[in-house]
Amino acid sequence: MKISVCGKGGSGKSTVVALLANEARARGYRVLVVDSDESNSGLFRMLGFAHPPVPLMELVGGKKSLKQKMAQTNVLSETQIATAHIPEKYLLQKNGLKLVAIGKILQALEGCACPMGVLSREFLKKLTLETDELAIVDMEAGVEHFGRGVETSIDSVLIVVEPPLESVNVGQKIHELASGIGIKNVWAIMNKVPSEEIATRLKAELQKRRIEVVGCIYFDAGIFSSSLDGRIPVNGIAVREIKDVLARILSGVGMPAPG
Repeated sequence: MKISVCGKGGSGKSTVVALLANEARARGYRVLVVDSDESNSGLFRMLGFAHPPVPLMELVGGKKSLKQKMAQTNVLSETQIATAHIPEKYLLQKNGLKLVAIGKILQALEGCACPMGVLSREFLKKLTLETDELAIVDMEAGVEHFGRGVETSIDSVLIVVEPPLESVNVGQKIHELASGIGIKNVWAIMNKVPSEEIATRLKAELQKRRIEVVGCIYFDAGIFSSSLDGRIPVNGIAVREIKDVLARILSGVGMPAPG
């Protein structure tokens, strides 16, 4: 299964990606995290790696030569890409958890991130997974990746929504775009919720927009404390709550338990 994690900037997408990845690993799945957010550079730390992988953009010679390099002979030019085929320096591995990164905006006047969107789309389209493999994609904030067609090879979309109405509205737009291209499994997870009262109101707003809610992560001081070190905690409120979220997602797509 390939699942993209989307939402408004600052909603906590990368944290949810890391929590899901750790919980999936604990259940015995092999997990590939795809860092497709060109602006957030800290996901590798959250996943316990000492440094980021070399971006796949470098495998095709950088943004300027993307079109030509994609047509030349390399792993990204294949019709199918298995994780075992990705060269070592572009793929970090640790205890069954793998991480690849598409590319990052590194300097001023570098130009738009459109080539990275193209590479994300083509990589995800060709990526093949085994029955016990799960790909979790940390998307860029907002909805522009839908315009680039990145989600056309995604099975499921998880929208991270926090209490402000703006986040709900972005979530509604993501839901409409995902449904519009035929993705059947589209859910929302409520994040950074301060109370049961707010959770009830937020869930009602989402349900009003016909968005299915698969779980809620209440405000967790441990997450914020750990984030100062660039990591996520191994236990606490969010870690407990993500268990039910992943269980509902796996049940929703009928994904079998790893053998």
